[in-house]
Amino acid sequence: MAIQWYPGHMTSARKKAEETMEFIDVVIEVLDARLPAASHNPMIDEMRLFRQRPNLKILNKADLADPTTTQAWLNHFNAQPNTKAVALQCKKPGDAKKIPSLCRQLAPHRGTHLKPLRMMIMGIPNVGKSTLMNALLNRRIAKVGDEPAVTKSQQRFDLDPTMNITDTPGMMWPKIKHESDGFMLAASHAIGRNAVIDEDVATFLADLLLLHYPDLLNNRYKLDAMQQDVKTMDGVDLLEAIAKRRGYKRPDGYWDMERTAMVLLTEYRHGTIGRISLETPLSRATMLTNHQSVADAQTETATAPLIDPEV
Repeated sequence: MAIQWYPGHMTSARKKAEETMEFIDVVIEVLDARLPAASHNPMIDEMRLFRQRPNLKILNKADLADPTTTQAWLNHFNAQPNTKAVALQCKKPGDAKKIPSLCRQLAPHRGTHLKPLRMMIMGIPNVGKSTLMNALLNRRIAKVGDEPAVTKSQQRFDLDPTMNITDTPGMMWPKIKHESDGFMLAASHAIGRNAVIDEDVATFLADLLLLHYPDLLNNRYKLDAMQQDVKTMDGVDLLEAIAKRRGYKRPDGYWDMERTAMVLLTEYRHGTIGRISLETPLSRATMLTNHQSVADAQTETATAPLIDPEV
C-alpha cells in the first residue's frame, strides 16, 4: 500500500512560501533526525535553489535518534555546498538559541539594523517547527500539537532589531516517490492517520526494528523470556508477541493487533524503545540505487522492439 497525503491547504502554503522566498536570506529546514532524507521535502530545495538561498538543516528530535547515525547524516549534509547541518532538541531553549548565529555564518552580509537577517523556517508537518519558534522567541506564539499540520498560515516575528524569522505551515509534496518513505513518515507521525492503516505501518516499523535494533526490542518487550528468537521473527510475529506479552485480547478471543500496533508506534515515537534511526546515508543511497535499477529495467522493457516469433 503506497501512502500519499497532501491536504488542500498545502498548495496555497507552497505558493505563499515561493513568494516569501524572494525576501529572505536563509532557509532553515527542520528535519526529523530519525529519518532525515525521508523527512526532506524536495520542493524546498527547488524553491531555495531557484532563489540561490543557503540552507541550515536542523536535525530535530536528536534525542530520539541513534547518535552514531545522526553524526553520519551531519557529515553527509555538511559536505553539501551552501549548507550547514546541526542536530538539536528544539524543546531545549539553549539548543534553539544556537540557530541565529549559525544563520549569520550562512549570510554574513546580513544582520544589521539597516540590513536585518531574514530567516524562514520550513519543513514537513510535525517535525517541531512550532516548538522551535516558541523556543527562539521564548514565548508561546505557535500552536504545538501531536498531530501533523497544526500550523496553517505564515507568521513573521522580530527576534531583535537585526533579525526576523518567518514561520511556515508544514508542507508535504504532492506525491511520495518511494514507498518506504511513506511508511517511515507515517511511523514517525508526519502523516495524518486518516491516510494510513496503523497495523500496516507498525508491521513495516517492526520489520525495520527487527533488522537493525533487535537488542532494543528484547530489552523492551522481554522476547527472550517468551522464548521468542528475534532472528526468526518478522513484523507480524513481533506484533503478536507484544500482544501476548501485554495480554491484548479482543472480546472475540483473538489478539488485538490494532491496539498492539498503536503501542509499538507510540513507544517508538516517544523514544520508549530506545534511540532509533530508520535510515542511514548508506541505506538511503542503496535504496535509491535499487530504485533506479528497477526504473531503468522497466524503461528498457517498455522500449524494447517487438519481435515477431515467426520471423
